[in-house]
Amino acid sequence: MLSRIDPQARAAAAQLVRYVVIGGFVTALGAAIYYGCAEFLHIEPLIANLIAFIVGVVIGYFLHSQVSFRGHGARDDLARTGGRFIAVNLFGLTLNSFWVWSLVHWAQGPNWWPIVPMVFVTPLATFLMHRHWTFG
Repeated sequence: MLSRIDPQARAAAAQLVRYVVIGGFVTALGAAIYYGCAEFLHIEPLIANLIAFIVGVVIGYFLHSQVSFRGHGARDDLARTGGRFIAVNLFGLTLNSFWVWSLVHWAQGPNWWPIVPMVFVTPLATFLMHRHWTFG
């Protein structure tokens, strides 16, 4: 049955699975860093989000470029893919900062509220951008 599926669709599905596993790890790590800094170290939530972003970008670039998107697109121009990777992740930082601002600061919710869209919305948006632009 798998042989009937278009090879490009299979490759995209495999990429998505790898991205979910690696991205899940990086996202969980980032969420833990954010929450630990904001909740237990009493670091302002937007600063805690920035700390989580910095750690996630460093770890995420190497894991995604070597595992999630292996064999997809060109890897010969590190400046190009590295720059695009950072740009996409800055978008992710902006989106996650919006979740923190709107749910913690504006809505006066607990520090854990932004973790829900950080885990379910931001990774999907950044996957699509990485697939079609960063590593495309």
